[in-house]
Amino acid sequence: MILETKRLILRPWEESDAQDLYQYAKDPKVGPAAGWPVHTSVENSREIIKTALSAPDTYAVVLKESGKAVGSIGLMRKENSNLSIEDHEGEIGYWIGVPYWGMGLIPEAVRKMQEYAFEEVHMHTLWCAYYDGNEKSRRVMEKCGFTYHHSVENVSCPLIHEVRTEHVMCLRKEDWLKRA
Repeated sequence: MILETKRLILRPWEESDAQDLYQYAKDPKVGPAAGWPVHTSVENSREIIKTALSAPDTYAVVLKESGKAVGSIGLMRKENSNLSIEDHEGEIGYWIGVPYWGMGLIPEAVRKMQEYAFEEVHMHTLWCAYYDGNEKSRRVMEKCGFTYHHSVENVSCPLIHEVRTEHVMCLRKEDWLKRA
């Protein structure tokens, strides 16, 4: 499936995106904030495309203007979510390369993912979470209508061998409809 916004194409990751992925995922400001390690090579990025980024409803965030993948967004369902969610619920996760921070691209992608989740997949509730200190991610959630639900201390981040506090935010379909 391919989703489009004014400035973006959200499409499945392709192995040919490995160079673009590596360019942004090697930055230590990106992955560790989201709980995953920096990418070490183009081949490492290619392997992550084949494994983690090939999950259902996981999309490259591609600039229409250049055709380059500059981030990622996914809609995780019950079995793929890090949260304890029900069948009619989903979790949205995302990241974008540092040069594109502050341009409103990820909020644009999240809003499209909300539309897809609520209108096409018929979910009732969407969740998002961020780790302590990731204020940029929290701000995206707030801009997109998510509200604070709860925090969980001592959450394991096994990929980077850390324990953190996670803050969970929620958006119900009826609240989304009021904003739309």
